[in-house]
Amino acid sequence: MLNRQKIQRGIVAITLLLGGLLLSACAAEQPKRLGAPIEGYNHTSAAINHFSVNGNGGPNLGPYNGGGSQTCCASLPVKWQPGLTVVIEWQKDPAPFAYGEWSEKPFTDAWRKRMANHKAGYTQHRSVVEVAPYDGLGVLSVHFLPCNQVKVAAGATRPNLPNHPYKYPLRMEEPSQCTNQ
Repeated sequence: MLNRQKIQRGIVAITLLLGGLLLSACAAEQPKRLGAPIEGYNHTSAAINHFSVNGNGGPNLGPYNGGGSQTCCASLPVKWQPGLTVVIEWQKDPAPFAYGEWSEKPFTDAWRKRMANHKAGYTQHRSVVEVAPYDGLGVLSVHFLPCNQVKVAAGATRPNLPNHPYKYPLRMEEPSQCTNQ
């Protein structure tokens, strides 16, 4: 009988503890910022070797490639606010398929030397970008456009859905002259 009373008291104590935790969780303040997964869309013929959003890494993107690969995370406000920006940094390979035309055997000393010369042509970029308005925080979509332009959306939407703010075709050609550079 004594063991039964101890068990019942233990159950009551656990129930009260869990109830208290649930009540405190309901009363807890909602977070002001959350981590949003980062997904990239490359609308250009160059490769995006790597990129970051506020210092947090995004996936490598081949030419005319995007979606399907996410990395974690960029801290953003749960609720969008006017003037919200992020810092996008990226490395671009303007000739991502050049090595396919080289006569050197892969990974030989001559090939490595040629690859080092090729990598010297990579360019580094940095841009402060406004985040499109969103109703609810979702995946952070980073769109790399011709002329080193970048657009960012962070709502609970994806490209090709009607409520996504950007409707760019995946394949965009670089104009002969960029006016923003």
